[in-house]
Amino acid sequence: MGDRKGELVGALADSVREIAGLPECRNICKNMYSNLVRRIKLLSPLFEELKDGDQEIGEEDLEGLEVLKRALDSAKVVLKSVNQGSKLYQAFQWDKSAAKFHRVTEQIEEALSQVPYTKLDIPEEVREQIELVHAQFKRAKSKGEGTDLQLVMDLDVAQKEKDVEPTVLKRLSEKLQLRTINDLKKESLAIHELVIASGADPENCLEVMSSLLKKLKDCVLKENPEADASEGEKSPMKHRSPVIPDDFRCPVSLELMKDPVIVSTGQTYERSCIQKWLDAGHRTCPKTQQTLLHTALTPNYVLKSLIALWCDSNGVELPKKQGSCRSKKSGGGSGASDCDRAAIDALLEKLANGNTDQQRAAAGELRLLAKRNADNRICIAEAGAIPLLVELLSSPDPRTQEHAVTALLNLSINESNKGTIVNAGAIPDIVDVLKKGSMEARENAAATLFSLSVVDENKVAIGAAGAIPALISLLCDGSPRGKKDAATAIFNLCIYQGNKARAIRAGIVGPLMGLLRDSGGGMVDEALAILAILVSHPEGKTAIGLAEPIPVLVEVIRTGSPRNRENASAVLWSLCSGDLEQLRLARELGAEEILRELLESGTDRAKRKAGTLLEQFPRLDAAPPL
Repeated sequence: MGDRKGELVGALADSVREIAGLPECRNICKNMYSNLVRRIKLLSPLFEELKDGDQEIGEEDLEGLEVLKRALDSAKVVLKSVNQGSKLYQAFQWDKSAAKFHRVTEQIEEALSQVPYTKLDIPEEVREQIELVHAQFKRAKSKGEGTDLQLVMDLDVAQKEKDVEPTVLKRLSEKLQLRTINDLKKESLAIHELVIASGADPENCLEVMSSLLKKLKDCVLKENPEADASEGEKSPMKHRSPVIPDDFRCPVSLELMKDPVIVSTGQTYERSCIQKWLDAGHRTCPKTQQTLLHTALTPNYVLKSLIALWCDSNGVELPKKQGSCRSKKSGGGSGASDCDRAAIDALLEKLANGNTDQQRAAAGELRLLAKRNADNRICIAEAGAIPLLVELLSSPDPRTQEHAVTALLNLSINESNKGTIVNAGAIPDIVDVLKKGSMEARENAAATLFSLSVVDENKVAIGAAGAIPALISLLCDGSPRGKKDAATAIFNLCIYQGNKARAIRAGIVGPLMGLLRDSGGGMVDEALAILAILVSHPEGKTAIGLAEPIPVLVEVIRTGSPRNRENASAVLWSLCSGDLEQLRLARELGAEEILRELLESGTDRAKRKAGTLLEQFPRLDAAPPL
């Protein structure tokens, strides 16, 4: 018993010292942070007295100290999570941060209620101090943290109005402690790190944060026109160029990216570099050497915004997007394009007026031409091929249909062609091919829908056209490549909230859980990524919870890849939040130990999810047994 008491009291004293040694908080959570740290520091005399004393502590009282230790561990996680990263992001997450502080305040207060400090043999002044601290936690628990209404209103105005009053921006600058150009540069870097760590646009607020940061910079420069040069820039090193973050460089050219695009492996490249690679006949990802499932290039809008923000904050000229690599032929025929417009016109004549064999052959030829290079994709579209190819999607000849949908897939790689394809009324016909075509036609229809869904408004139209049930069908019975194409399309479509409901009601959860449990099927990554999106929808959370996912999620967190552990922890966190039954099952399967390990070795997002999930487990100790 003595050993257990000594270890426990020593651990409590260490926790208080660690919390007391945390750096000062310099963001919007400053008051909540400093109040919690101050109250916890006041518990230190109790643990020092117990550590130095030799009185026995009963088993039940030791349990109370155990509960307090878990509560302090939760406090450490919360304090560390809000004391770093983007100040703007913390401001937009104010309500969530306040809820975290309130939960941990409740946990510490409830734990102190189980510690018999009034009966312990400790000096009277120590007992009085602990009683005072306990009373402070009780008041904080019942009162909570009031919302900073001025901050909320200022943020709302700064987001919605183009010309924001200087007084509003000045208040925000002071409140967020973004007073100098150096502060703003650090904030820019923090936003960049946040997006890279999450692998996406966090809470869909990147554009808002970027815009607000630009307005704050303009405000700072108006207040102090000389502020554009930092102290470091005024030194003899002022001509040195800022170091470009590695994530902003193209893996091929190693230059700052102008037009970043994503290939099917998830890697990002400068568009012109990866296009040259593809045009040379390569069908692998230069960085990973994986075979590309398709050659569609998806604009990386998040990274492009970050690069623009970084350039603006560091005084670097924003890269100019390269013009088309195509030059139209002049009357003398001395143009640089390889596009043979006469040949394309001849093929279009066959599409429009030829017999079935001629249409099939012409569609097949256009499919190959559109695949070959960017010039051809522009020429074919400009010649008017897209409406004719859309008509052939309804052809009774399976091979013609297959050629037509694949030609549209290849043409859609060009950004301007996406709008032309949609305006030609292609989406319902592509969905029809997805439902009824040959396996290859269905696979390429899925890839085409993914390519078109990169444009946000198309996500709505594709979902409304009935694509999602057909994609789920392909996900279940397609070839390995077809399943990948279907999963990629479903993932992209479900970024739109309305499509999440469509997918859930179409029964996607069952197939996804089957793919997740089949570790040898090669679809675990995709299944988890889609589940992590769907679980944010109330119906999705319910449906996933009914599919008995906890055992497989815990196993993935135990043995999966870093990204899969991250997504699995995100799904587990969502399912266990507010559901004691799921939380209890997770604990029984050993989730606490695995999450603590994830807290040390996972990705930044996985660490955040693990930390907030670990905060939930003390609720089980306070809950009545089932």
